Amino acid sequence: MPFNLLPKTTSTKPDHMQIDLQHVVKLARIELSVEEEQRIGSQLSEIIQYVEKLNELDVDKIEPTAHAMQLTNVLREDKPQPSLSQDDAMRNAPKYANGLFVVPKIVE
Repeated sequence: MPFNLLPKTTSTKPDHMQIDLQHVVKLARIELSVEEEQRIGSQLSEIIQYVEKLNELDVDKIEPTAHAMQLTNVLREDKPQPSLSQDDAMRNAPKYANGLFVVPKIVE
């Protein structure tokens, strides 16, 4: 029998959230005891209540953001610079041939 989670509020909104716990359990491919179902059902109900409370906020004038704080790129500018010579790079290679690194074959 499905365990429907309805928030404890008496909201009459048509977009009222509910979760079928058995469906979630099936999707997650887990098994729950009756006690776990009751405990998790209660916890999910509280989470849904909180989300519904957040949905009541007027956020029309708030610009969407990906992060709470402004992030800036802290990487250095990408400028060409001198690099190792081929001889220097090959000097530390465990195995090389014809100026190339030799690595184990991983694809048959």
